[in-house]
Amino acid sequence: MQAVLNFPDLSPELFSISLFGMEFALRWYALAYIAGILIAWRLAVVALRRPVLWPTGGPPMKPEQLEDLVTWIILGVILGGRLGFVLFYQPAYYLSHPLEILKVWQGGMAFHGGLLGVILASYLFARRHKIPALSLGDLVAYTVPPGLLLGRLANFVNAELWGRPSELPWAVIFPGFAAQDCPGVVAGMCARHPSQLYEAALEGVLLGVLLLWLVYRRGAFQKPGLIMGLFLAGYGASRFIVEFFRQPDAQFVSPGNPLGLAWHLGGYGLTMGQILSLPMIAIGLWFALRARRAA
Repeated sequence: MQAVLNFPDLSPELFSISLFGMEFALRWYALAYIAGILIAWRLAVVALRRPVLWPTGGPPMKPEQLEDLVTWIILGVILGGRLGFVLFYQPAYYLSHPLEILKVWQGGMAFHGGLLGVILASYLFARRHKIPALSLGDLVAYTVPPGLLLGRLANFVNAELWGRPSELPWAVIFPGFAAQDCPGVVAGMCARHPSQLYEAALEGVLLGVLLLWLVYRRGAFQKPGLIMGLFLAGYGASRFIVEFFRQPDAQFVSPGNPLGLAWHLGGYGLTMGQILSLPMIAIGLWFALRARRAA
């Protein structure tokens, strides 16, 4: 069935103003970050104020400590996301142009790198303040899905990170030359999977609802490491699945490798997103099983 959905007429900017001859704009993606952090902070406050959710001894930290934790996490997201993109996706280019690494405003962030940054920042914060690291990891993990949901919706509004060509009835015709560059398809009629919405549904809604249910209905925080492990495994599995529908990163696509596989053998292979997701799944399952056995 031929897809007929045109991309909605949406602007990536919520509004813009001019001050002192300079243009300032608030973009939906920036708003998604801000809203995601505020929602995460509120979810953390609610959980920390309910001692019954936690193991004997109560919550791992006080609500008053959240402000410092959020600062550490923001730094982890920015530094980890940028370095992850540099190392995972374009190491040769940035080794030749090291000053370009600092130009984060030009784009180029990797979720898996940002996740590693958050893990390291949270671990260092836990050590500095003598907080149980696994319980802190659980607290952080359960607050992340709303931000993922908003971020993927912002990707859709920005008409970026779209999917592979498709003729499904819900496929979308995204604007721009790159989105319309589909071999064998008439110009201006190349429809693609709205993979941003697939990720929003899996990483944001499904995973978020599961973690909330486990925390508030199944007492999951009382098994330190369980929520963190399930988040890692759940995100990794979601991303692995969506990679089958998501347009591969341009630097991996070539005439001999149209699927953009970062590793392939014969007729099979994996994208970079899938390669980076496999360790997440394995480590997440290990933490989850370890938590259940220790309970």
